[in-house]
Amino acid sequence: MDFVTCDLCDDHAEDVAVVTGLSWRSFGGRSAFGGQIDTVKCFEDNSRVKEQLATPGKGKVLLVDGGGSLRNALIGDMIAENAVENGWEGVIIYGACRDVDALAQLDIGVITLGCVPIKSVRRGEGQLNIPVSFGGVTFQPGQWVYADNNGVIVADKALV
Repeated sequence: MDFVTCDLCDDHAEDVAVVTGLSWRSFGGRSAFGGQIDTVKCFEDNSRVKEQLATPGKGKVLLVDGGGSLRNALIGDMIAENAVENGWEGVIIYGACRDVDALAQLDIGVITLGCVPIKSVRRGEGQLNIPVSFGGVTFQPGQWVYADNNGVIVADKALV
């Protein structure tokens, strides 16, 4: 997928919403990625993240509202490897990741607020495919998200 979010914003100004006020960091092997949104809402429990990334994800991006917590990682190398095997384009986490050197070697986009070496707790908590909001944007399952080193944008239709 070849795009620059700045160009998408210029070309589709009326169609995009831009996530603002957050300092994203890119950890995956892909610096630009996009696709149709699936969502997970969880807090320091990556049970639903792991479950969702174990399903077929061709053309999809998992958008995770982790409540902005940087205390527990919601994705690491093993879950990300599974996501690659299942064809996911990328993962955007309003929260943290871990195993950053391994993530950089994988053919998947991973954008988070930061990293921490502490793994997630697993209590089987979290919600799938509900609207989630952060950075001034509400993300709906089925919308399209695009991410690169310039930021994260969302649209109701495919832009690329």
